[in-house]
Amino acid sequence: MMGTTLPTPLYGLYRQQIGFSELIVTVVFAVYAVGVITALLVAGGFSDVLGRRPVLLGALGLSMLSAVCFLCEGGLPLLYAGRVLSGFSAGLLSGTGTAAVLDLAPPGGRARAGLAATAANMGGLGLGPLVSGVLARYAPWPLKLPFVVHLGLVALAVAVTCLLPETVRRSGPRPPLRPQGMTVPPEVRGVFAPCALAAFAGFSLLGLFTAVAPAFLAETLGEHNLAVTGALVFCVFGASTCGQLLMERVGARRALPRGCLVLVAGLLLIGTSLFLTSLPVLLAGAVTGGVGQGMAFRAGLTAVSSAAPQAQQGATISAFFVVAYVGISLPVVGVGALTVELGVRSAGLVFAGCAVLLVAAVGTHVGRRPPRAL
Repeated sequence: MMGTTLPTPLYGLYRQQIGFSELIVTVVFAVYAVGVITALLVAGGFSDVLGRRPVLLGALGLSMLSAVCFLCEGGLPLLYAGRVLSGFSAGLLSGTGTAAVLDLAPPGGRARAGLAATAANMGGLGLGPLVSGVLARYAPWPLKLPFVVHLGLVALAVAVTCLLPETVRRSGPRPPLRPQGMTVPPEVRGVFAPCALAAFAGFSLLGLFTAVAPAFLAETLGEHNLAVTGALVFCVFGASTCGQLLMERVGARRALPRGCLVLVAGLLLIGTSLFLTSLPVLLAGAVTGGVGQGMAFRAGLTAVSSAAPQAQQGATISAFFVVAYVGISLPVVGVGALTVELGVRSAGLVFAGCAVLLVAAVGTHVGRRPPRAL
């Protein structure tokens, strides 16, 4: 997952080298989300048939190919290819990895395993910008070295994955592989809808920071240090991980509406920071919004995975991530289009206002009618 966000602080360098607008930055970012969604829709349930380990190894192989594309980059085509492959990798890994960790949990350890899975997901996404930002600022070859480091880490992950026990076993013949689409069993749908909407709203915040925040820092605040850019994005994902930890104290039933409330507060702070052009307020909004996103995301994933039948767990979790990654892509492209017309600051204000309305509506709904599985 770290490899999927490595390019975040580097987009400004790519813009200087290749020459393209902020809209293209968001399109390059969204191409990754298209890859994630495609992989989830086509292969979201493959691990339920093939087993967890083969799908995990396939995801790691695609991640390696993505890094090679960035190492050989000479223009937009390879950037697009690298992002699509990275999206395929993340799409395979997010649902399958979560299901594998849950499968491997010891008796009574399912809740802790769910935390480990979501924390690894968000922690990896946060480490990507931090590592690439620091390497780009303080080490040579800023557009190459981060991906060399990533290749080494993926090779290590392949070795570890090969040692994992396979948790999916079938007594009869293997059923044929077919695209799963959005597989949400009927008994899960009442739980799935509000939880997925909360994930959509939270991931739209993550998309804003990973695609647009670097441009805002550079163009509005005059902050060109790539390590600072990476650290800011890391704070969002780090706060998300902390929010997931808080869910245990708050309780899954209350974490979903309260996470939405905290997310609204973070979005309001982000809007205020854009209005005042204040980095400290932006940082406060990033941390607050990240905590709210983490609480709501883990509560929603816990509810959906608990309600899903064991035989369809991988596919159901993948469908949950589909909605989340639609949230990380569509709003960001909209912000990129608005940036061309209104500028980064005004586009961010429009986004913050729309996101506040959505999150407030979802939070009110789940507060009044909590999902049955929580």
